[in-house]
Amino acid sequence: MQISVHKKEFELDLEPPYQQGFYAQRLFKHLPKSLNNQDEVELETLLQLADGLIERVGYGHELDEIEELLESQPEKWPMAARVIVKLSRSKLSLRQRSKSLHLSVVVPLYAEHQRMMRSFEHTAGEDFINQKLRQMNWLCNDETSCTFEMILVDDGCPHGSGRLAEAILAQHHPDEPARVIYLEDAIAQNHPALASLGSALESQKGGAVHLGMWEAASSETDPHREHIVTFTDADLSTHLGQLGLLIEPLELPGVKVAAGSRRTRKSVVVKKSGRSARGRLFIYLWKKLLPELGYLDDTQCGFKALRADQVRALTASATQQGFTFDVELLLMAELMQRRSVAQVPIAWTDSDAASNTKSSGIHLSMLKNIASLSRRLGDKRAYCEAFSDAIERLNEDSWQKAIEDFGPLLENVDPILDGDAQYIQPKDIMRLQPA
Repeated sequence: MQISVHKKEFELDLEPPYQQGFYAQRLFKHLPKSLNNQDEVELETLLQLADGLIERVGYGHELDEIEELLESQPEKWPMAARVIVKLSRSKLSLRQRSKSLHLSVVVPLYAEHQRMMRSFEHTAGEDFINQKLRQMNWLCNDETSCTFEMILVDDGCPHGSGRLAEAILAQHHPDEPARVIYLEDAIAQNHPALASLGSALESQKGGAVHLGMWEAASSETDPHREHIVTFTDADLSTHLGQLGLLIEPLELPGVKVAAGSRRTRKSVVVKKSGRSARGRLFIYLWKKLLPELGYLDDTQCGFKALRADQVRALTASATQQGFTFDVELLLMAELMQRRSVAQVPIAWTDSDAASNTKSSGIHLSMLKNIASLSRRLGDKRAYCEAFSDAIERLNEDSWQKAIEDFGPLLENVDPILDGDAQYIQPKDIMRLQPA
């Protein structure tokens, strides 16, 4: 079997027996060294090679062996090879399930009008609606006994992202299980998921995700199918073909939320630059504010799943409708039951073009919101309270100074292994305040 991509031949020899190392070399040797979310042919190739790998390994331990081989020497393999293994494992996981499944996929939309285009139409174009539907149709089929619905939620977008999405669905996917809903309409109708919102202007992704999850959980589905609600970002940074990886841990006792992680050993990350000083400082400080979640290493990855019957319990009292909504969701799960959030290593490709979270001020705003969450947990947390006081006094200038002063200090700090280390004290932050 041969797949032509950019005039290169991808060789698949699916006849056993082969040593896994030799087989992996044959399967992956022509893959490009980097990944490009805007290359439609490359994205299709990932799916075809994942299917080829599934056909080769069946239900044995060979996929484990191939993954261990790639993880033991990641620098020697194309990044796409590790992504293909994630996709294969995900689909195999669904095929091996005894229960049928229905997946609701929530996608918030804000200023996504350029990213909806194809790459030749705009430099930020990813054609993400078509690509996400392709990914879900690849994952959910007769072999996996899985059905799905995609709910795109317009988060009050001034550029008309929702209307553009409706037009794309009507023209290209009239029969697909996908629909668009609008935050502004739901607020006007006093939707229970949005009780803390007075207008769409008060939402930054969180309101759209809460609305989408409530709508998904409230929809009529086949009672014989287990219903899982997931949410993901509009860009193509996280391949939806990996959703099977999130479903697995939800079967474990006590797990309420499965959260994709970009920071575990088996995570696959394609990023144009390393973690910034701003990002390092943000992680360090939120862990001081919420040590209850200290066992987690990535709260902000836009790839999470939970059972539909848990949605209202985890979001009914939500106060965070901005970018901190992820943290509040994880905290609510943790308060209901300790260690109820499962981290899942995923493949993630940076999609920085047209991003809505580039401003350094967003991280400061998120930290202040996390400080308010920390204060809600009671008065027996003097150390957390001291950090809350210091963070709430920061302004844009002193926050920038904190990044410059403390970012380099944290360059080699592991957020998990060094979680209890005291590299920065509240008094150090207080010194940055203007006289």
